[in-house]
Amino acid sequence: MSNITTEALAAPTYELTALDRCDSCGAQAYIRVELGSGELLFCAHHGKKYQEKLSSVARSWHDESSRLTEDKA
Repeated sequence: MSNITTEALAAPTYELTALDRCDSCGAQAYIRVELGSGELLFCAHHGKKYQEKLSSVARSWHDESSRLTEDKA
C-alpha cells in the first residue's frame, strides 16, 4: 500500500451510510476507494479482495470495516 494515504490519523470527512452499496455485490459498503477517475465502494469482503490490486492506483483508502465488530450495546 505504498501509494495509499490513510485517513486513520485524521477525523474522516466522509462517513459511509447504509445507503452506500458495494460496487461488486450490492452489500453495505464499508470501504471507499478514491481513484483519479472517481471512486469505488466495497463491502469488507470485496475491499480486502481488491486491496492489493488497487493500492498502486488509489489516491485514498477509507476503511470503516471495524464498525462490523463494534459493540453496539
